[in-house]
Amino acid sequence: MSELQTDHPAINRNIHPPILALIFIGLAILLGWLLPIALPAFVEWIGLGLILIGVVLAFGAFNEFRKAHTTLDPHGSVKALVTQGIYQFTRNPIYLGFLLMVIGFPLNSGSYSGLVVAPFFMVTMNRLVIEKEEAYLEKKFGEAYTGYRSRVRRWF
Repeated sequence: MSELQTDHPAINRNIHPPILALIFIGLAILLGWLLPIALPAFVEWIGLGLILIGVVLAFGAFNEFRKAHTTLDPHGSVKALVTQGIYQFTRNPIYLGFLLMVIGFPLNSGSYSGLVVAPFFMVTMNRLVIEKEEAYLEKKFGEAYTGYRSRVRRWF
């Protein structure tokens, strides 16, 4: 195969991080519906806050990718290593935003269940997406990426 054909992470084409996040949000809401626990009303506001922070993280990441003229597609070929803006604090702000939404949407609908499914979401994202993205970035950018990885945490 040519370099052009192999210049992308080895992520299964059927795996889409936003869809995974939606699946886990749905599972958490279903779990909360099946096993309801009464929550104080202020917890719904905490959930809304987590959702908003998740959206801000995603938009911050989008902005940095746009400025670097590279793709957000986890199956695509990146043109630049993005380490500025929100990427100075977390290597995966979009996935961290998804995690906050996995926790926040159930909280906002009155359920703690997002806290139960969140660790499973993190493991799933790490295994199916992040490990493959990181292997690709290390191969493509070498020391620039390994140095960045040693300075900036994966999630938070």
